[in-house]
Amino acid sequence: MIIFDKQTEVKAYLKPFLQDKKTVGFIPTMGALHEGHLSLMNESLKNNDYTVVSIFVNPTQFNNPEDLKKYPRTLESDVEKIKTLNPKIIVYAPTVDDIYEGKTVSKSFDYDGLEFQMEGKHRPGHFDGVGTVVKKLFEIVNPTNSYFGEKDFQQLAIVRKLVQKNNMSVNVVGCEIFREANKLAMSSRNERLSADERAKAAIIYKTLAEAKKLFATKTANEVTKRTEKMFKNQSLFELEYFEIADEQTLLTCKRKSKNKKYRAFIAVFVNNIRLIDNISLK
Repeated sequence: MIIFDKQTEVKAYLKPFLQDKKTVGFIPTMGALHEGHLSLMNESLKNNDYTVVSIFVNPTQFNNPEDLKKYPRTLESDVEKIKTLNPKIIVYAPTVDDIYEGKTVSKSFDYDGLEFQMEGKHRPGHFDGVGTVVKKLFEIVNPTNSYFGEKDFQQLAIVRKLVQKNNMSVNVVGCEIFREANKLAMSSRNERLSADERAKAAIIYKTLAEAKKLFATKTANEVTKRTEKMFKNQSLFELEYFEIADEQTLLTCKRKSKNKKYRAFIAVFVNNIRLIDNISLK
């Protein structure tokens, strides 16, 4: 299995494939890999000649230093999981200096307003950090296709806008949310939950499913108020936000329109561990 930690090396290795017009699939990750990540890799393996996975905990997208400090770093076990899936997958696991070249700061990006909604409201600077590292990784790997899970639906929209505004020739592929048996969206942060917390966190998806059912006959505002009221009675969970938004603009739905697609978004704290999820309301 081939593992690189320097961008110069991975660029040199991939260059002949790109010159031969081979297709390269790319999955950028922050490690602590789970079945959701592996499902993205499987999509890439099915549809590309070569697959590259990056493992890099990006410091500039964390607005909470404690969250960055506690984020799981499991490179050795991550590599073993990838090797078990397919040993031909190419791994790029750079250092912070290799990516940022001594200047660990994010650039500023304009995503036509997508960055000011939901996650952007609650995590200042987060999407500048995301844009900085994704653009850099795309420039290093030059992928044909890049795969992102829809759990981070706003991030997926941001990356698509990044590619569009920078005229990058990357096809950004969104993949369905991979869920645990109790429907909790798979996340590296789930590993920090106790067994009891993990089981009870099933309420997050149940809330979204109920919102989808209610949205058929209720207004977005009514659904939101019901959800917020329900979480006030939950001692284990702290609701950061619940929003019903237009899938294209991510603007909060004020009045339903038949010509638009809507999605419900949620962010919840469980013992200071932040979990997000979403569901299509069509």
